[in-house]
Amino acid sequence: MIGNLKPLEILLIVAVIFLLFGAKKLPDMARSLGKSARILKSEAKAMKKEGEAEDASAASTASSVADQAPQQAAPRTIQASPGDVTSARPVSEPNHTTQS
Repeated sequence: MIGNLKPLEILLIVAVIFLLFGAKKLPDMARSLGKSARILKSEAKAMKKEGEAEDASAASTASSVADQAPQQAAPRTIQASPGDVTSARPVSEPNHTTQS
């Protein structure tokens, strides 16, 4: 569909966007969109690493003795964006313990 647009039509669409949102808001919107994309990417990587670690720990737990005490894991921290430590906060994770 974009292949059918002529350069003048694209320029007109860009001009309408500038009129609607204003020149001051567009850089802020682009910045927040980029920040959101970075957060999403870092969280997806963290979830993937966490899933791989759980798979590895499940395999090692299956081969170890069941009577051993569980190890304490360090608390996780979620950051607003990579490298932003001012808004980092600790996350409490639920304890999944089952009693027989």
